[in-house]
Amino acid sequence: MKILVTGAAGFIGMHVARALLERGDEIIGVDNLNDYYDVQLKLDRLKQIEAYDKFTFIKLDLADRQATEALFDEHGFECVFNAAAQAGVRYSLKNPHAYVDSNLVGFVNILEGCRHSRVEHLVYASSSSVYGANTRLPFSEHDNVDHPVSLYAATKKSNELMAHTYSHLYKLPATGLRFFTVYGPWGRPDMSPSLFTRAILDKQPIDVFNDGRMQRDFTYIDDIVEGVVRIIDQPAIPNTEFDSSQPDPATSSAPYRIYNIGNNQPVQLMEFIETLEQALGKEAEKNMMGMQNGDVVATCANVDALANAAGFTPSTSLQEGIRKFVDWYKEYHGYK
Repeated sequence: MKILVTGAAGFIGMHVARALLERGDEIIGVDNLNDYYDVQLKLDRLKQIEAYDKFTFIKLDLADRQATEALFDEHGFECVFNAAAQAGVRYSLKNPHAYVDSNLVGFVNILEGCRHSRVEHLVYASSSSVYGANTRLPFSEHDNVDHPVSLYAATKKSNELMAHTYSHLYKLPATGLRFFTVYGPWGRPDMSPSLFTRAILDKQPIDVFNDGRMQRDFTYIDDIVEGVVRIIDQPAIPNTEFDSSQPDPATSSAPYRIYNIGNNQPVQLMEFIETLEQALGKEAEKNMMGMQNGDVVATCANVDALANAAGFTPSTSLQEGIRKFVDWYKEYHGYK
């Protein structure tokens, strides 16, 4: 299968591209290689997949309408996995326009490309952030998510709405995947596993928000990849039992689906820190702080829909995942 992977130099994009290449798919990877964080990390990720004969990298900004149109015109993609996005909740408070350009303008360009080239399946990255002010746990795809608490979350919710519109109007099979706190080797340096690990190794204090009264559904990257690949192979289909008088947000009379991908085992922030300390053999100096704007206290994924659709449930334990992450982090950054 010929697949477009956007955000191919990103954390999730690189891992998914590598898994698809390993099974023999032809991958065109695009990324704009922006400097939101260290570009060298992105280039080093690309090195992990550039050795494959069936991989081609194209530097491209999806917000560039003409360039994106040309990309789709030149390549007859059967499937698109859209992992490209301006990431980060806190950064959206500082640079909102970056989220509009990448997550909204870029995404509509992807949708238009899929529409005109008759892509068989669009799979795109959404986020657990869309649950926003919802406090009913575990989070279910069938819940209302109309109360985002960050612009990042609002753009991801917008992606789901935009995708549904194209599914309805043009019969484009589209599946949104709500990722829950993904971590692992090659992870983003602006997320807590990397921030905490570097600080602990360098004997610097770590910032612990909401005085540690937080919990997250930490999901190891290999579980995310397994879920994505399985869903790629199952184009969304209409729900023949869809009731428009009581519409289910996760399905539609159009070929449209939403799935959570999370570990379904939420971990208290202090437990996460303790697990990291054990893996590093060092204790963290903790700077206890208040709640950050745009953040949420807890996340937890109901993954029943994913299990039913893909026959798969994430299962990597925090201890195993953190050990693998720490081993990679120390090797990559040259710590003894």
